[in-house]
Amino acid sequence: MTPVKAVAAELPAVFRDLEPSAVWRHFATLCQIPRASKVEAALRAHLYDWARAAGLTPSIDAAGNLLIRKAASRGHDEAPGVILQAHLDMVCQKNGRSPHNFARDAIHPVVRDGWLLAEETTLGADNGIGVALILAVLADRQLPHGPIEALLTIDEEAGMGGARGLAPDLLQGRLLLNLDTEEWGEFYLGCAGGIDVDVSRPGTPSALPEGTEGWRIRLEGLRGGHSGVDIHEQRGNAIKLLTRVLCALDKAIPLRLASLQGGSARNALPREAHATLALPTGSEARLQRHLSDWQSRLRRELAGVDDGVRLEWERCTLAAVAESDAPGAVLAPAEQAVWLASLHAAPYGVRHMSRQLPGVVETSNNLGQVELTPAGGRTNFMVRSLHEAGSQALADEIASLFALTGTPVTQSGAYPGWTPNPHSPLLAQCQRVYAQEFGQEARVQVIHAGLECGIIGAAYPGLDMVSFGPTIRGAHAPGERVDIASVALTWRLLTQILAALAERPAPPAASR
Repeated sequence: MTPVKAVAAELPAVFRDLEPSAVWRHFATLCQIPRASKVEAALRAHLYDWARAAGLTPSIDAAGNLLIRKAASRGHDEAPGVILQAHLDMVCQKNGRSPHNFARDAIHPVVRDGWLLAEETTLGADNGIGVALILAVLADRQLPHGPIEALLTIDEEAGMGGARGLAPDLLQGRLLLNLDTEEWGEFYLGCAGGIDVDVSRPGTPSALPEGTEGWRIRLEGLRGGHSGVDIHEQRGNAIKLLTRVLCALDKAIPLRLASLQGGSARNALPREAHATLALPTGSEARLQRHLSDWQSRLRRELAGVDDGVRLEWERCTLAAVAESDAPGAVLAPAEQAVWLASLHAAPYGVRHMSRQLPGVVETSNNLGQVELTPAGGRTNFMVRSLHEAGSQALADEIASLFALTGTPVTQSGAYPGWTPNPHSPLLAQCQRVYAQEFGQEARVQVIHAGLECGIIGAAYPGLDMVSFGPTIRGAHAPGERVDIASVALTWRLLTQILAALAERPAPPAASR
């Protein structure tokens, strides 16, 4: 891993001309310290030491979250306490042929047409820009503000473990600004909750039939994206598409499946999937015709959404896929039939749009990962809904589908949504500041992604919360980018909101 002491020695050239420099300097540090979900310890330790050196008061709670307290600026001790909240971890996605290693390599952004982006990997602007904004507030000695608590959580992207473990007596503030949304000019006042559906089924390897040869088929070139924010765009799902191709191929050329793998994160739309299989010797011409026809069909179906979709195929040796597999083993015929039929029938995408909130997705699910080998298989569905009953109903439906074949299903990780409060005093204050600073009204939205606000709000009833942030595109996918100008605007808005709140008397403490 990159030595932490070397991280901030020199600002990388790509950041030197970006403003506000205080924000970008912190984001540059985040780019250099690996921070996948559940392995944020190096970054947390670096920020803990930085906070102590800056005269702040850091602590780490039992769940592993970092809390940094900053006293009110002079003359503002009676102002309400404000919690600034973001998460330390990032979704680690890369293009299949990229050599990047998220466990040790720094992210290397570039600037292009007003955007900062990573070309072959995720950038980590989700939620690294939010963290950088908070760190810049903590470092600013001129900004007027009341008492500040910076809550930097861990494990948000892989199950919200940090927020789940938050003790109900840790935070003192009664106002919370979450900096984890991705559309400048909008204030968010609610979000979806969700639940994971994990499917696992053991198998018994079957010997490779005689008179067959190995082939590898890849489906690539999809855009991918955030499984909540982008689910309504009807982007292609590599797992669903490749399963569909294999089901059709099996009718034309009987195949034996050796492996199927796709997706690398439960909360990202799968961009790539690949299968290894055995076909009767001499099937090459028919295979090429079939896959060429399917590539043309998929490009027509996904035109304007995923124009880059492509199918590639090559001969291969059917080596052992897992430690328990013998070289040349394939799935037993019955197991192959169960998995292909189940994945083909499994729901994916938007289930319901909200009737109360026009244009907002109410319930959806993402078939995010699959791994099949002759020894068994597993897959994951991430279900989201604005209503707990909606997510539970869809999770139960998926479980019922797999129950038809006796396949074990586990539902776990349920987390609550964030119920909107349109009468929020904090929202009214944020709207006033926005109008004064930018001469127009901000939009108020509910997001179909899962924010930590719902979990935090459940632990701290009465907490007044608003979320906002700069414009980010392609979160959870390679090519993720952040609009540079919107970061400066977000910094301006954040500092002006804090200054305005510093002039307010603290409200009476709410009972818990």
